[in-house]
Amino acid sequence: MTFQEQIQQGIPSVLPQPKPYETTINHAPKRKEILSAEEKKLAVRNALRYFDAKDHAVLAKEFLEELDTYGRIYMYRLRPEYKMYARPISEYPGKSEQAKAIMLMIQNNLDYAVAQHPHELITYGGNGAVFQNWAQYLLTMKYLSEMTEEQTLVMYSGHPMGLFPSHKEAPRVVVTNGMVIPNYSKPDDWEKFNALGVSQYGQMTAGSYMYIGPQGIVHGTTITVLNGFRKIKKSPSGSLFVTSGLGGMSGAQPKAGNIAGCVTVCAEVNPKITHIRHSQGWINEIIENIKELVPRVKKALENKEIVSIAYLGNIVDVWERFDQENLHIDLGSDQTSLHNPWAGGYYPMGYSFEESNELMANDPEKFKTEVQKTLRRHAAAINKHTAKGTYFFDYGNAFLLEASRAGADVMAENNIDFKYPSYVQDIMGPMCFDYGFGPFRWVCASGKPEDLAKTDEIASKVLEEMSKTAPIEIQQQMQDNIQWIKGAQENKLVVGSQARILYADAEGRTKIAEAFNQAIARGEIGYVVLGRDHHDVSGTDSPYRETSNIYDGSKFTADMAIHNVIGDSFRGATWVSIHNGGGVGWGEVINGGFGMVLDGSKEASRRLESMLFWDVNNGISRRSWARNDGAIFAIKRAMEAQPLLKVTIPNKVDDALLDF
Repeated sequence: MTFQEQIQQGIPSVLPQPKPYETTINHAPKRKEILSAEEKKLAVRNALRYFDAKDHAVLAKEFLEELDTYGRIYMYRLRPEYKMYARPISEYPGKSEQAKAIMLMIQNNLDYAVAQHPHELITYGGNGAVFQNWAQYLLTMKYLSEMTEEQTLVMYSGHPMGLFPSHKEAPRVVVTNGMVIPNYSKPDDWEKFNALGVSQYGQMTAGSYMYIGPQGIVHGTTITVLNGFRKIKKSPSGSLFVTSGLGGMSGAQPKAGNIAGCVTVCAEVNPKITHIRHSQGWINEIIENIKELVPRVKKALENKEIVSIAYLGNIVDVWERFDQENLHIDLGSDQTSLHNPWAGGYYPMGYSFEESNELMANDPEKFKTEVQKTLRRHAAAINKHTAKGTYFFDYGNAFLLEASRAGADVMAENNIDFKYPSYVQDIMGPMCFDYGFGPFRWVCASGKPEDLAKTDEIASKVLEEMSKTAPIEIQQQMQDNIQWIKGAQENKLVVGSQARILYADAEGRTKIAEAFNQAIARGEIGYVVLGRDHHDVSGTDSPYRETSNIYDGSKFTADMAIHNVIGDSFRGATWVSIHNGGGVGWGEVINGGFGMVLDGSKEASRRLESMLFWDVNNGISRRSWARNDGAIFAIKRAMEAQPLLKVTIPNKVDDALLDF
């Protein structure tokens, strides 16, 4: 069968032969036992819904074995034979170009060069899934190949509910992930619902088909590192940034450090992912012996090298050893997946990677105890460095949250706030999000590198023209992005699809998108898929990250994210998604995203102008109402540009009046 025929087939009527478990693949760790005997029967019953009754006897035993062995039913047998990657849009079967673009984006999320655990359909973060099992993937791709412009595909946590009649202006796909009743959002609830096959953790851009590899976060990380050095009034040259994690998102850190121009040390316990990042060029060197690490770092600092070094081992070793050697760390952070601390997101001291995985599956309570012990030790080592002048920031990965729950010394004197700020509180919030700058991204659906180069050139010209009249308040943001996009090609950021990201405000996103659409209309480039990270101005309500610099008491509310997705859906988005849990953990955040296909038409121009304006200014409005000065400036500027926009502006209160 051809690739197109396999897509159109969906779930095959004749079962393929079982596939061997490939040990060379970076697999997800075994999930802990969470289901009772009766619940296991329910999980198998749920999985068999996808198959004809004639196959149930064979599959029931197989699925139970998967559940017992891996803690989940992945349906490995159904994994496609064809190579998984984002093909040019022309190679996908279908009646809708928009649907073909979505198929392209789904396959990009599962590309072996992109996905963290491709055989388990997990893109990043240890548990950020595109689908729960391979039957869902096959059925979704079949539906997309059949879809017309008068239908919408409805996705329930990876399960394609089906194609429903709609209309041309409606989203082609509506995605939800993990949207459980609020009182059932504890970590064990996720474990149970996921094992039952009824819900999944879609992270931010995994389950919304908008992940573009480490590049998706490297720009934001670069801005964070650059502004971190600006905050401490120190040049990155000859300075040291220490952090940990080389997974799907955290893998961007070493590359960002190189672009910023500092020495970066990033610890990682997983050998496979460490060597993958090295082979991809995202890190320069790997060191496995802590005794070798110290002199290498000292030499790099003395010579003012721009180098990224992966330490294959536990990050606590690095913090403690550098303290003993009195090696000064300028910037420090952590980007391990502590939203998922008990299932592979963070590893304890004193155990090998393999021993940790065994302990996680076979004795989860002891594993939790060891992780919390390590978190206390981790925080204690950081405290020693900050006492000597290190600037440490939480990277929104729930490090401080989980450290506090473990009893670590991370609380401020008021015992309410953390002693260290979130990077959003100190850097990204006031410097970027409040002004409307966030991670705008695009993918060239042709798959041609030359199309990406043309879009880089177009975006650069738009930004340079805008910077001539941009107010002083956003000149730094403009210049950072111009520098970024001009260096994008030489930094070799592409992994998977021909994609790019830059931080832009509503005006910048709209003008860049319209310039792309005009270039498509002229036949200069092929179709372009627009999107963004959910980690943005408006899409995410996350009290410990995206909205951590909201100080009016509303940071624990999620109205903004819900309104964002509803508004995007009727303003022209090709697909929309709303998730529980992305970034900082199940039950800790609600976040939304979108995708939009540009085809060179007048309709696309109308949609992008309407939707992108709302997608950003919804968030600026909320941040303005929270009395954030930058957002008040930004929303007033937006109202001047668009007379139909009328937003309630807060009145400031004299603090002296509240001295009672």
